[in-house]
Amino acid sequence: MLRFAVLSLLLINGLYFAWSQGLLRAYGFAPAEQREPQRLAQQLRPEAWRLLNPEELRRVETAARVAFRPTECLMAGLFDEERSATLRHTLERSALPAGSWSLDEASEPGRWIVYMGKYPSMEAARKKRAELASLSLKSEFVGDPKLEPGLSLGGFDSVAAANSELMELVKRGVRAAKVVQLREPVQGIRLRLSSVDDTLRARLDEIRPALADKPLRPCP
Repeated sequence: MLRFAVLSLLLINGLYFAWSQGLLRAYGFAPAEQREPQRLAQQLRPEAWRLLNPEELRRVETAARVAFRPTECLMAGLFDEERSATLRHTLERSALPAGSWSLDEASEPGRWIVYMGKYPSMEAARKKRAELASLSLKSEFVGDPKLEPGLSLGGFDSVAAANSELMELVKRGVRAAKVVQLREPVQGIRLRLSSVDDTLRARLDEIRPALADKPLRPCP
């Protein structure tokens, strides 16, 4: 029995070897040929291909990085009428290419928070924050000097959204919170630089003094 098994294995291996090497092709048994002559026909000037030396490779990589370096959109503002006039004058006299910038009318919504405070001390504010955390409620210290020390339980772009959140917090046991407006809606002019590449970025220092305290930031 063992001899028969060994002979069977030898025969099977021999047949597989003959099949894989194409020795049985005349009998109609052979693996499919992996040939793609159409790809060879599509080659463009294969004789022109050559390996680059390290120095040539570095030059090609540098050129590719410059050619495909992504640009970014930057914006600043809002600016009032007087500041936007000064900024426009600076932009027109700067080395920034024509069409690389625009000054557009824009607005920012008001800002409301669900507020708790003022507390008699920062220690009292920290204690209240710990109590809120025990209820799985997130809060942040308010940065407005008129409201410090105090806590914000969320910021909103409309008074309706803030009031809705307040009602939900009341259901969860918050009793001393109220809605407070941090900022009025603002109308003004916004600077937009749609496609800032490295060349343009190097020239932005020329206009920064005219931006005053308005930093350039990525467009939304």
